[in-house]
Amino acid sequence: MAPALTRGTGAIRRAKWDNGGMADTAHVPQEPESAASGSPSQPHVSDRIEVVQVRRAPKFSVFLALGAALGLVVAMILTFAFQGTTDESPNTGLIYTQGQVFGFLALICIPVGLALAGTVAVILDRRSSRHMRDVTVDHESVHGE
Repeated sequence: MAPALTRGTGAIRRAKWDNGGMADTAHVPQEPESAASGSPSQPHVSDRIEVVQVRRAPKFSVFLALGAALGLVVAMILTFAFQGTTDESPNTGLIYTQGQVFGFLALICIPVGLALAGTVAVILDRRSSRHMRDVTVDHESVHGE
């Protein structure tokens, strides 16, 4: 808990730290004597230095989701930008509602948005592979016996 500021005789002074009822020293548990006298299985620790390559790469799922959303928005804009007509279609003989037109445009615009966003993600991934750098890391593994 942070110390509170208190006003004394015209000056601001800091109160003592309150540790919230915690002990001032760390409590280290004692091992039973039977375990300390025997030879318990100690874990084997291997430590080695390795050089790895690090690069920033785009998340394809984010790009694809944004591409699909962009395709949906484009389909919505195209649907409501052109009022259409109430005449029947010369090819099918049907009259299409605005919802049906939106559905048809969504079937076209969403895959196009996915393709464009996927292409951008691949280009950025190829570009990031040229900017790899080597980093030295400490690889530590613990194996129990």
